Amino acid sequence: MIRPFLFLMAASALMGAPPAIDDPRSVTVGERSVVPVNVCQLQATILVLPEHELTRNTVVSDTENWVLQTTASNQASRFLSVKVKKPLTTETTLTVITDHDSSYTFKLILSTDHCDSKVFIDADSQLAKQITETRPWASPDEVERLKQQIEIANKSAAAAEVKAATQVEAFRSTYPAKLRFDYKFDEKTAEKMGIHSIFHDAKFTYVSANPQETPALYEIKDGKPSMIAFDFRDGLYSTARIIDKGYLAVGGNGNGKHQDKLEFKRLIAEEN
Repeated sequence: MIRPFLFLMAASALMGAPPAIDDPRSVTVGERSVVPVNVCQLQATILVLPEHELTRNTVVSDTENWVLQTTASNQASRFLSVKVKKPLTTETTLTVITDHDSSYTFKLILSTDHCDSKVFIDADSQLAKQITETRPWASPDEVERLKQQIEIANKSAAAAEVKAATQVEAFRSTYPAKLRFDYKFDEKTAEKMGIHSIFHDAKFTYVSANPQETPALYEIKDGKPSMIAFDFRDGLYSTARIIDKGYLAVGGNGNGKHQDKLEFKRLIAEEN
């Protein structure tokens, strides 16, 4: 009964204890720093780049025995997985170049005692400033994708503008005797905010618009502005009242400054 137990003890001693897996740690680095990283066979060590940094290129000196993987093979990532493929070399270097043209150097060390589970890389103040001031690199495919998105957005905006103008014309033809385009406003400011026209039909006030950001609508009475409710559908504001004086604004709270503001006044109300 004792011999099998002694045999297992001896076998365990010959094989050695399994390597210890260290808790995640953080390392503050500069562009000239070299970070030692302990890696064990059959274990994966994760390297986490600073926030906003993404891998652009990675270079491992020994590609025969060391394997480097990002979280997705077809896109940049903050996370890199390091594994030992064959324990034939005990050390190698890894260089990571990011989309902000930063470079990080790691000394990968094959260890049988303990290995890093995860290493967080924090940029020192100088490197963090460089990252902030450097525009991220974009691949030709990414640039082309962004161009296509901008083209689609421009076409959608143009279509929305045409649709809004068409609706106004349809509105005019439907209610030619009721519609009054008797509001005065600054046309340059209106163009900047995407406002086409302001009119009423003796019951409701309408604003034809194609804004990037939907402005709030304020009515001014006794010199004081108050926000009023409105419906905004397919490029057309509508309110259940006639507004003699007011403004459309983006940003602010109605009493302070606004990012953009278009004041308007009904000419008949101004004459009265």
